[in-house]
Amino acid sequence: MWRFARLMHRLKRNVSYVGKLAGKIAVSAQFDPGMPSVLMGYDFHLTADGPRLIEINNNAGGLFVEKDQWLPQPAIKELPGTLQARLMSMFNANWQCMAIMDEDVKGQYMYPEMVAYTELLRGQGREVQVVSPRDIRTGDDGALYVGDARLDAIYNRHTDFYLESSNLPHIRQAYLSGQVALTPNPRSYALLGDKGRMVDWWRPGLLDECLPAADAGFVRSVVPETHMLSEIGVESAWMERKSWVFKPAARHGGKGVLLGKAMSRKRLMQMDAAATVMQRHVPPSVVNVDGVDFKFDVRLFTHGETLIAIAGRIWQGMVTNFRMPGSGWTSLDIA
Repeated sequence: MWRFARLMHRLKRNVSYVGKLAGKIAVSAQFDPGMPSVLMGYDFHLTADGPRLIEINNNAGGLFVEKDQWLPQPAIKELPGTLQARLMSMFNANWQCMAIMDEDVKGQYMYPEMVAYTELLRGQGREVQVVSPRDIRTGDDGALYVGDARLDAIYNRHTDFYLESSNLPHIRQAYLSGQVALTPNPRSYALLGDKGRMVDWWRPGLLDECLPAADAGFVRSVVPETHMLSEIGVESAWMERKSWVFKPAARHGGKGVLLGKAMSRKRLMQMDAAATVMQRHVPPSVVNVDGVDFKFDVRLFTHGETLIAIAGRIWQGMVTNFRMPGSGWTSLDIA
């Protein structure tokens, strides 16, 4: 899993790869801020033949868990020092005034985690606030402000990765004009996190022209076969639906994800074929906790080529969710 995550970071910086995607990625992603995004998340299901990538998450959460504590980490050489120190190492020392931003932020499931980040950052002497987009205004100088405080950077927990929502144009303008740093940034999402990239990696030629044959083969061995629904066709997809998972291309997590085996023909016909990816179904592992079976997967949290943390997730149901008692994030023991 770590080998794959490091390879993805190098791919994102591969000139040939970036050039081949230049005409496909959003305008906001054309701007290269020149720094890696904080907390890229790589989610894997484990199989008898090795791990299989399910998603690359551009603003991964889940490290601050119940009982107001950070998730304990395994004692392995890839994770030196404390989790809190590794987290703080991701944030540029010049970002002295920051906002942690999400849509309707106080109503978010991860709001306590965002507050926990403010406490860590404030412990370094920074000025940090947790805000919604409406709390940020543009000043006469074109910079962004929360109250009278001019922002150096925004830690973006919003899931509109391309900054296209009606309440984000001021954030987009300031970011693209260099008035504020944004992390994670649209470019990271466009080059790796957008599910359309997994489709590209399975298209003949693209990876093979950018990577050595062994690396291109390795990527496809980890990424389940993925296509656009529009390229396969609704009728063909219906005939083979039980082998596939259908996902909105521009969303992340369990939102809008449907297992083909549980989907009606009517629901398939209602999908926007040009905005839906179909990925070969790889069932998660099953673990038993106190006599109860849970589904299980693994997330790696990274910053560039640095591993920041690793966590397991356990849940019940068709897609990842933490509504059932006993589900949630779990620490892992790694030999």
